[in-house]
This record gives sequence, C-alpha cells and structure tokens, in this order.
Amino acid sequence: MEKIKVNDINLTYDRRGKGSPLVLLHGFPLDHHLWDEVAPLLEDTFDLIIPDLRGFGESETIDTTYVMEDYASDIAGLLDQLGIQKTAIAGHSMGGYVALAFAGRYPERVSGLALISSQAPADSPERKEGRYKSAEDVAEHGINSVVEMMTPKFTVEPHLQAQTREIMEKQSSAAYIGALKAMAERADSTPLLSTFDFPVVIIHGDADALIPVDRGREVRDAIPGSLYIELEGVGHVPMLEAAKETADALKRLA
Repeated sequence: MEKIKVNDINLTYDRRGKGSPLVLLHGFPLDHHLWDEVAPLLEDTFDLIIPDLRGFGESETIDTTYVMEDYASDIAGLLDQLGIQKTAIAGHSMGGYVALAFAGRYPERVSGLALISSQAPADSPERKEGRYKSAEDVAEHGINSVVEMMTPKFTVEPHLQAQTREIMEKQSSAAYIGALKAMAERADSTPLLSTFDFPVVIIHGDADALIPVDRGREVRDAIPGSLYIELEGVGHVPMLEAAKETADALKRLA
C-alpha cells in the first residue's frame, strides 16, 4: 500500500495492473481488501487504483463531520497527485454513493461509471434516523452491534461472512460514525443519472439483503444504454460471490 497526503489526511491506496485507469471504491464498513478477488482478474485490462476511503483501512481517521462530496474530493486529490486526469470509477454500495458524488462534481474526469450493489436515491427519513441511531450506538458501545447486524446481510455464504466480518472488525469507530452520518445526509442522485454521457455498468445481485435489486433496476431504467448485470442468487458482495462475472462486466469500461 502507498500513502499520500490528500486534503490534509493520509490516504492509502494500492495501484496495480496496466491499461486505462479504473478506481475501485469499497463499501461500508469495509476497505480495499473487498476487491482482492476481482483485482487480479482486471490487472491485464486496467491501471487499478484501489484506495481506502478516509477513516477506513489504513487511511487516516477523521473525527469530524463530512459528506459524500468530501470522499469524492479525496479521490480527485489522489488522482491529481498520480497525474490521472480522467478515469473510470466503480463503487460498491457506499462506494457507489461516492462514485456518484464524484461524477456529479467532476463529470469531465469520468470516462465510465459502475455501480455495484448501490442506489441513487437519498435515504428516507426513517432510514436517515436509523443511521444516526447506529452512529450514536457506535459512539457509546463500539462497532460490534453494526458488525453483528451487517454480517449475515452481506451474503448467505458462511466463509464469505467470515471474510467480510474480519474486514469490518478492523475498522475504527470514527470511520463508522463519519460514514453513517455522511450516508444519512447524501443528496438524491437520481436527477444526475440522465446527464451521464459515458458508459455505465450496473451490477446487482437479486438476493441482496441490504440494497434491494429493484434499486439497481431503477438505475438501469434511468440510463438508456447502460449495461445491467443481474446476478441470480448473489447477495450484497458480487465481487466476492461472483468475482468473474463482476470482473467481466467491469471490463466493459475499458
């Protein structure tokens, strides 16, 4: 892992492969290891940039309030320092929210977009309230309750549950709290979808227990010409449950 100073924080990232650039953004509450199965399948096609989002993995924890656009600004700063002006960007779950924020703020820098197990709408009032309650619980009692809740919802496969749980347990409480609040306050990206003039890939499992597959279908319907891959029997982590199918779909961004 490399480390670089961006927006006054130390951001870590892995860079591997050759070809056109592709940024891979992990979901909540994970880190760059989410892509360990997919990255080797993409190395011959892409110059992969795989960061730990602020607070997660080995990136510096920020104990202040921030929003999705701040995560996006971190990625823009990272690309600036790597000398990359334009890139494809793929985001899983919360990483998809960051990818959408990046596309909204820096459309001229996007050559293609992939949303994996993600969605465009903002949180409902009830969901927003739930995220703030989770953040309060983490602040008072630590991350265990969120880990326990999310582990079985990522996938039904026990060995992959253990794999994602191990990643979740390594993250700091501050990362959880910051991300939960940022997700709660994110804007509705639905109006943005019709403005995209670059290739879009949508990947969603029909057994996703965290973000229903209907949300993926909504994005598909809002972007004529997008490539929509629906994976039968796959849950919230297609890059672990169906690595080859996920990689093959992402190669359409090359």
